[in-house]
Amino acid sequence: MSILLRLFPVAVLLLAASAACAAPPMAVAEDWPAGDPAGHGFDPARLAALDAAINSGQAPDTTSVLVLHQGALIHEAYFNGADRETLHNTRSLTKSVTALLVGAAIDRGLIDGVSAPVLGYFPDRTPAHAGAFKDAITLEDLLTMSAAWECDDNNSFSAGNEERMYVSADWTGFTLDLPERGYAPWNLRPAESPHGRAFAYCTANSFLLGAIVERATHMPLAQFAADALERPLGIRTSVWQRASEGVGMGGGGTQYRSRDLAKLGQLMLDGGRWKGRQVISADWIEAMTQVRAQTPFDAEYGYQMWRFTFKDGARLLHAWTMSGNGGNAVFVVPEKALVMVVTRTRYNQRGMHEQTRALLQDFILTAPQ
Repeated sequence: MSILLRLFPVAVLLLAASAACAAPPMAVAEDWPAGDPAGHGFDPARLAALDAAINSGQAPDTTSVLVLHQGALIHEAYFNGADRETLHNTRSLTKSVTALLVGAAIDRGLIDGVSAPVLGYFPDRTPAHAGAFKDAITLEDLLTMSAAWECDDNNSFSAGNEERMYVSADWTGFTLDLPERGYAPWNLRPAESPHGRAFAYCTANSFLLGAIVERATHMPLAQFAADALERPLGIRTSVWQRASEGVGMGGGGTQYRSRDLAKLGQLMLDGGRWKGRQVISADWIEAMTQVRAQTPFDAEYGYQMWRFTFKDGARLLHAWTMSGNGGNAVFVVPEKALVMVVTRTRYNQRGMHEQTRALLQDFILTAPQ
């Protein structure tokens, strides 16, 4: 069993149920207005087919699917014992939330900006492998997964692999002590890479962003998240994890209700506004959703957000995506005014993310009449 799976208990691993809990969306004052799918141009039969496909095993271990169009909840279904109040462990989807919190701190003048040097937030630390490369690492390098230290979660030999961090007593020190990254002959250097950044997926980068937010705001990460993001969105309950040394875990494991995940997606879609209030600046939402790096996973990357390409008939469109292990995803499709939430517990299984993306492609993007 993965250390990550043991580290972050999954509140939603319940006894499997064979049928979805597919009550019609209910309008809740602080939550979502219900929308009629047909009135929004969606074929109800395709949405029913979505639930049937999940029940037949097309996307195993799915716990919820929500679809929102133009700010209205047009489809909501729960599976495998989950319901509206279930808190879902979203794993690395947390990274996108942490990026929102970085933006909130910048909006408040607590962080100077993405060009701020990382080491400037840790004057009490004397990192190993000191040098110009480490002095030059900025918040933007962390946000884009292109920091110059040697960290790659997809390489078990990497010095910064997340599994090594999890068994460390000091995750902050673990990250700051990482050595400089090298480049094998078959790897592109930053100057040779699209957008001038050599991408390497590194949970330690996202964890350190959360640690910086704590130091800049003088608050635990969970408290700042509640003050700056969750309460303004009407999110009543969440669970944040912490590192060995007590620092908030900005890289994974945060638990939210499905409807609250939808609020995060709608916030992105609406340029940082929620019910007429500017919660996160529009400038920061735009910054998060600019392509800044090319990944090796057939996707582009912004600030802790993935951009996947989908087909809409004969044309292509893009979905900015908050993504987490298990197949968890919040898709934001600006061209369609669409948000889709999928929560799953298919942790560490091959094809989990592709299965989730297929739900959007095969049943939602084909659903409009």
